[in-house]
Amino acid sequence: MSSFKDLRIVDNFYQTSSYIPMPTVLISTIAEDGSTSVGSYSLCFPYYIAKGHKGYYALILEARNSSNTAQHLLAGRKHCAINYMPAGPGYNKKIVAQGWAGDTPEEKMKSFGFTLEEGLCAKENSGEKRPLVVTEAYQVFECTWMDDLEDAYEDIGRQLVDGAYPPPYKNFNGITTEFGAHFILRIDKVLMKPEYYDNIINGVKGRSWPNVLVCHGYRDSKNFWFAKTRKLIPEILPIRQATLSSVRYAADRCDPNVHFTDDALEKLLNVPRVFLPTALKGCVAWAKENGVDTITAKEMEIINDKRAKEKGKTK
Repeated sequence: MSSFKDLRIVDNFYQTSSYIPMPTVLISTIAEDGSTSVGSYSLCFPYYIAKGHKGYYALILEARNSSNTAQHLLAGRKHCAINYMPAGPGYNKKIVAQGWAGDTPEEKMKSFGFTLEEGLCAKENSGEKRPLVVTEAYQVFECTWMDDLEDAYEDIGRQLVDGAYPPPYKNFNGITTEFGAHFILRIDKVLMKPEYYDNIINGVKGRSWPNVLVCHGYRDSKNFWFAKTRKLIPEILPIRQATLSSVRYAADRCDPNVHFTDDALEKLLNVPRVFLPTALKGCVAWAKENGVDTITAKEMEIINDKRAKEKGKTK
């Protein structure tokens, strides 16, 4: 006999039929008059987590397509900022207030309880109109809607009919249902408050973690439910070291013109098997760029230093 009960799945299942911890974000977009409009969301998740052939990283935002946020993006003002909010005095109430459906941007921003400032994209591209970012956020992703995916640009300028969109609908980017929309958002910049930037760059410590505000999915007719990150519990990753022969097997089949010495491959023994081909291809690409046909431990140190510097630049 099962230890679980079968709960009926209904619309908005993440709120009505489940407990799913999600981020608490405020999304900044550009209103029709050029001002910054802010709405609260939780359905915003990583989408492209490696550059791959796309050449960029991305999030996916799920939104009611009649919302101010969706309407601003569908009007062709494709820049937005994802502001990740911490716990703070009165923050819950202020965030929920920005999620009230039906308010115009002007009505929402009259009671906006946070501070806005210019992001880094606008400072670096003075001719580009970007929404402001929320000062109180612990991190901000400045993004652009990639409307070329699934030809979502075809949805720009479409008009609501009685509060909904008639067909056609996209599968994953643009207007996806009568009442819903999905937006693939390229990450242009990650803005991080100094103390949390230092935590990532100089070694993560639990006491230096932001007090993240988590939305817990389920809501009733009266309340949203939030939780704070009160205490972090570190758990050591299991080490499953590959054998030199298994790494050699993969390396010898990576490229016939680039050879790895044993001492070079020893530096790859702790790379998880699923990531080993990518790591080897990166080494081979570096070797070809630098006219190297044999990678030794010395070259591996150079490659690892390069990777560490590149990682630091992206933080």
